[in-house]
Amino acid sequence: MPPTSSATPAPGPDPRVVGVVLAAGAGARAGGPKALRVDARGSWLRRAVTTLRDGGCDAVLVVLGAAPGAADLVADLAGVRALVVPGWSEGVAASLRGGLRAVPSGALAAVVVPVDVPDLPVAVVRRLLDPRPGPATLRRAVFGGRPGHPVVVGRDHRAALAAAVRGDAGGRAWLGSHGVADVECGDLHDGRDEDGPPRP
Repeated sequence: MPPTSSATPAPGPDPRVVGVVLAAGAGARAGGPKALRVDARGSWLRRAVTTLRDGGCDAVLVVLGAAPGAADLVADLAGVRALVVPGWSEGVAASLRGGLRAVPSGALAAVVVPVDVPDLPVAVVRRLLDPRPGPATLRRAVFGGRPGHPVVVGRDHRAALAAAVRGDAGGRAWLGSHGVADVECGDLHDGRDEDGPPRP
């Protein structure tokens, strides 16, 4: 069953690079869906979208599930489309699969980030997109050698990665066995996600 969208994309040519924000989970360990999380710096979802746009993405897809109403948090941002992925409760694989399959067919690359890295600097995205990716690109940010996000998936790899992921494992194993290029970003950020409940 294809993902359902909460908004109709604007007409026009396919964007070259599309950001994909994974924000479908229920956040069982975080006290609720991270798509709805707000802290002193504002909405995590809006920050993820603006970081991708400011970093060089031409458009952004927001993948939702447990909190479909989070689409309202980014409804006023240009070039953003929210979609609700059926089966999101399966785990991150369903979100990743749905997001990759929703990227316009003509887009050369997708830049994938989870919503729970709210302090990811724009500079990390810019580094991952330099040089500008093409259809065969496969890159990921690493932080002190530790794999993290963003991950850049060229058009040639999208279908294979989407078909390979299962459950809550994500794409790390597949990337590692398919020649992903690691881009060190430890000088820019620690790369850690925020997996726990809100801080006091």
